[in-house]
Amino acid sequence: VVNALPPKDRDIAIVFQNYALYPHMTAYENMAFGLKVRGFSKEDIHKKVSEAANILEINDLLDRKPKAMSGGQSQRIAIGRAIVRDPQVFLFDEPLSNLDAQLRGHMRVEIAALHKRLNTTMIYVTHDQVEAMTLGERIIVLNKGVIQQIDTPQNIYTKPANKFVASFIGSPRINFLDGVISVSSDGLVFKSNGFEIKLRDKERFIRYANQNVSIGVKPEHMHLAANEETDFGVFPVEIYGSELLGHEGHVFFKLNDIPWTAKVKSADMQKAPWTAKLIIEEQHLLLFDAATGLALE
Repeated sequence: VVNALPPKDRDIAIVFQNYALYPHMTAYENMAFGLKVRGFSKEDIHKKVSEAANILEINDLLDRKPKAMSGGQSQRIAIGRAIVRDPQVFLFDEPLSNLDAQLRGHMRVEIAALHKRLNTTMIYVTHDQVEAMTLGERIIVLNKGVIQQIDTPQNIYTKPANKFVASFIGSPRINFLDGVISVSSDGLVFKSNGFEIKLRDKERFIRYANQNVSIGVKPEHMHLAANEETDFGVFPVEIYGSELLGHEGHVFFKLNDIPWTAKVKSADMQKAPWTAKLIIEEQHLLLFDAATGLALE
């Protein structure tokens, strides 16, 4: 724990969303400045800057000043300035937030490759779920400064600790509906103010019978009912809007006046409004306590 140590003794290098490069210095001078202040020899400085430049493939930028570089190039210089420190920990604080979407995607790949190459601990702070899921080996999800879950990206997605975590990961966002799991002559049924779906997995859901629950259904875990001979998880909807994205489509409907979204195959899309039947893929259905929002499984 380094909380009691002054910043200069913590051996942490930071890369911020603002590149914080000295405008009157070249890229080489910006990367070398911290080492120069610490009293490194010219030979050691040149060696460290050259090694970082080779890793980041920025040798052709070393003589340029910040005004002659793009945002992505400037960010590489800022990362290089951190690399020459050879720290125990890198702290990346939303380093890609000032870049356009295409460049962010490219830089994500570069940072992931850099992590593997350096094999150094990196703490990456972001509000972007794509960056978290693609770069993180372990993800810490916080809400107002309170840790909600620490887990692998896969578990954050499939086993969220609560409704906040579930709603943070995924685009479009997960759908929620409060109700009760009831036992009837037909088996188990989830009921919510007139809305009902039959549940197949009695062993899984019977323990929550007559309990106020909130179901969580990700848009990708529903599909349009075709000729499937089942009444489990099936429900009718009035689709009031849709988006065709080429490889897939998003359809919008309401359950008990709550907006829901489902992902469907682009070939199944129709012009809204239209009536359809959707099927919830029960194996992916998430259950939360309706009062606390905590996961029940």
